[in-house]
Amino acid sequence: VQLQASGGGLVQVGGSLRLSCAASGRTFDNYVVGWFRQAPGKGREFVATIRWNSRHTYYADSVKGRFTTSRDNADKSVVYLQMNSLKPEDTAVYYCAASRTIIVSQYTNENAYAYWGQGTQVTVSS
Repeated sequence: VQLQASGGGLVQVGGSLRLSCAASGRTFDNYVVGWFRQAPGKGREFVATIRWNSRHTYYADSVKGRFTTSRDNADKSVVYLQMNSLKPEDTAVYYCAASRTIIVSQYTNENAYAYWGQGTQVTVSS
């Protein structure tokens, strides 16, 4: 599975962005799709995840209530990350990742995801 994250950009504090993760070669049916981010000088951290078939979602505490991940019901190869009320600390490169065999307890573990896309830069300016 090849993944491509897009939709990043420069936004002011309090603004919104919507990221997309598109798969090529197959759909996300039966996959778990996760979002991670990496800020300069820091390790990669979990942001959110969605299990395609059940639409079950899970979020990092730092983004809960501000970010929403969802699937595109018309296109089974696209997942979104809607980011609202953005803060400077949300500045990072955002990645999407996917795997078919992830249990709930492993949602936040980047090593549990088999496929990764190139990141998209999100910069929140104050």
